[in-house]
Amino acid sequence: MNTTKTAFLGVFFVFLIVLMGCTQEPATQENNAPENNNPSNTGGTNMTETVQNGDTIKVNYRGTLDDGTEFDSSLKPGRTPLEFAVGAGQMIKGFDAAVVGMALNEEKTVTLEPADAYGETNPEMIQEFSKEAFGELFDQLTIGQQIQASNGLIGVVLEKTDSTAKLDFNHELAGKKLTFWIQIVEIQKA
Repeated sequence: MNTTKTAFLGVFFVFLIVLMGCTQEPATQENNAPENNNPSNTGGTNMTETVQNGDTIKVNYRGTLDDGTEFDSSLKPGRTPLEFAVGAGQMIKGFDAAVVGMALNEEKTVTLEPADAYGETNPEMIQEFSKEAFGELFDQLTIGQQIQASNGLIGVVLEKTDSTAKLDFNHELAGKKLTFWIQIVEIQKA
């Protein structure tokens, strides 16, 4: 009887251990996996991801000059967030660098010196042309008017005499310090 009782208790304890194992929550990969911020491994977007070179992002932005004059904004009616590949040379250097490390929905304001924006004004880009170079259009030229050259550059008429016109082919924002408010609205990881 002792042997039967011992065998019965042994089977009972094995049964109890098996039963306890079946009622515990099964371990999941999510509970056991280390934290991973790479969406290609997690199958989704993690809110703590930050912008890196190679990512394609969308931003809202507002650009202003030192005096507060707005020169561009994605928030104007009919506009949409600006999309670009970070580090691909699609943006001015300072804007491109400013978004690296930002998170989704993060906002920041940065001020860029000319060297990080559209560069300094280049005196070689200011050129004088004879009246003959414009033909019949010369008489219609006015100071401040934009003219597109045959090479695609756009120049602004700075001066006009009876026989010549001086045009500036520098970017209109060259030599200016620019301030940008930036908000990250979408991040597509590379």
